[in-house]
Amino acid sequence: MTATDGGAFSDHLAGELPADPQLVLVTDLDGTLLGGSVEWRRRFYGWLERQRHCVLHVFCTGRDLRSVAALLADDETHGLQAPHLVIGDVGCTVACGTSLELVPPAVDPIEVRWAGKSDRVGPLLVGAAGLSPQPISADRRLAYYYDPDAFDHDLIRLIEAQGVDCLLSDNKYLDVLPAGVNKGSTLLDLLAWLQVPAERVVTAGDTLNDLAMFQTGLAGVMVGNAEAALQRCLPELPRTYLAEGHGCQGIAEGLAHHGFGHLLGDLLEALKQEAD
Repeated sequence: MTATDGGAFSDHLAGELPADPQLVLVTDLDGTLLGGSVEWRRRFYGWLERQRHCVLHVFCTGRDLRSVAALLADDETHGLQAPHLVIGDVGCTVACGTSLELVPPAVDPIEVRWAGKSDRVGPLLVGAAGLSPQPISADRRLAYYYDPDAFDHDLIRLIEAQGVDCLLSDNKYLDVLPAGVNKGSTLLDLLAWLQVPAERVVTAGDTLNDLAMFQTGLAGVMVGNAEAALQRCLPELPRTYLAEGHGCQGIAEGLAHHGFGHLLGDLLEALKQEAD
C-alpha cells in the first residue's frame, strides 16, 4: 500500500500497515466497537488481533487522543488492541494507531480550516442555556454536552454563520467542527492517501455523528443498538445495513452481509449459532 505523495503519509506511522489489506474496517468506538456483550467483545477483539495482517483497522471516533490512549491502557477493555490508524475528534484528528502521534499531511489542512474559528464561535456559546463544555482536550473543534429541552436550537444558525458546522448526536453531544470536516470527509481523504479500493472498506457506527461515514457511499453497518434518529436515516443510505446484533456482534453480522464472511472464521459460526 502506498500513499499518493511519495510515502509522506506512511513516514509518520510508527507501525506498519497491511501491505494489501483484504478489508479496511472503520469503526466508531462507544456503542459500536465498545458495544455488545462482553463475550462478543472478547471474541471480536481476538479476531481483530489474529487478522491484523490482512484487516486494516481504523478507529473513527468522537473521542480525543487522550481518551483513546486511556482506553487502550485500560485492563478492562477485554483485549482490545491498538488500531492501525485513528480518526478522532469527529474527523478533526488523524493519528497513528500505535503511537497516537498526529499525521501532519492529514491534519494540517483541517488546522487551516479551523484557524480563528474558536475565537469567533466560543463567545456565542458562553452561558448558553442547556450547554456545558465536555471535559476533554478537543482539538480543531469545540465539544459540549447539551440538553435538547433547554438548548436554544436557533443558536445553531448563528454558530454556523461563522464558517463552521454544528453537529448534534445521541441527544447529548454538540460538536462545532470546521466547515466540511466530519468523519466521512476525513475518512475519504485518508483512503485517498492510502489508495485503498472502496470495495474493500466497511464502516460501522451507532449515532448521528457516524451518519457522514454512511453518506460516503461506502459499505456501512448500523449496529442494532443505533440511536433512533440515525435509524430513521436508513432509507437514504442504500449501502448501509441495519444489523440485529448490538455492538461487536452487529459489526460481525454486517461484515458477513457485505461479503466478508470468508474472513470471519469462527465468528461466522458464532453468528449462525445466535441465529438458531
